[in-house]
Amino acid sequence: MKNLTSLMAVLALSTSLTGQSFAQEAETRATSEYELSAAVAKASRAWRDAFNAGDAAAAAALYEEDAVMVATPFGTFEGRDAIEAFWTDLIAKGFDDVVYFNTTTKVVDQSLTTASVSADWTMNNAKGIITNELWVMQPDGTARMREDHFEVVQ
Repeated sequence: MKNLTSLMAVLALSTSLTGQSFAQEAETRATSEYELSAAVAKASRAWRDAFNAGDAAAAAALYEEDAVMVATPFGTFEGRDAIEAFWTDLIAKGFDDVVYFNTTTKVVDQSLTTASVSADWTMNNAKGIITNELWVMQPDGTARMREDHFEVVQ
């Protein structure tokens, strides 16, 4: 009977410790997910602000160096320099005032370092959809776009 009581005490302690570690892990994951979502929201807002200010270089700086942008119907642009050239041309043609709505941000990896943004968008001369902005947390705690997939529908 003494052995059974001792075994029950060990099991109760083990269950208690396991419950604490699950709760701690859940809290850590929730904090990491919040930090990723906040970094993505901040970077996405910075991109829109740069574009609307006519600053293609600042907008392009929010992409990773080897990012890929698929802009339907314009084509695929690989690397920050090509992406900056696209935005420079578009801004020079008078496009601005981009606004996102119906925005969804979804964490897409177990390490909580990558999130996908989709949205509808409108601007002064066009409208469309973002099917996937893939944002990646950088070592400095900021987010940059690795992939940008959007379509113009007007």
